[in-house]
Amino acid sequence: MSSGTIPELITRALERVARLLRRERGGPAHLQTGIKGENLAYYFLRRQGYVIVARNWRTSGRKGEIDMIGWDGGTLCFIEIKTRSSHAVKPAEAAVNRAKQFELRLMAAQFLRHKNPRPPSRFDVVSVYLVPGSNPEIELFKDAFSWRSMTGKRRPY
Repeated sequence: MSSGTIPELITRALERVARLLRRERGGPAHLQTGIKGENLAYYFLRRQGYVIVARNWRTSGRKGEIDMIGWDGGTLCFIEIKTRSSHAVKPAEAAVNRAKQFELRLMAAQFLRHKNPRPPSRFDVVSVYLVPGSNPEIELFKDAFSWRSMTGKRRPY
């Protein structure tokens, strides 16, 4: 049994208990899909050797959040997770467009503001597909985009 299996089983059991006690908020189906995808991605990344230090990290003055922040060896990774219930239209990772990348860069810069010395860092994307009737599919894209913008200009951070 792998080290990630027991925590996964415990998480699933706690989710079931919460539903039975009706303490879990329902919410729209797409938000529930996203939460399930983030949980699966968390355990997947741990099995890949990542040490997750933050989940759903927010900073004042910025909209949105960084889904996960974790160490992959000596590199600090800012991880965006995209979950889909179908392969239709476009790949999940394609949803991390220029605007989303820009926002993630600004939030990551805020996270790193007081880190001296500044560690090596990168941006990863995890695609999770939860297709009904199929096993979950998870794919990791390391270094999915850089600190530089699409135009090559250096962003302030």
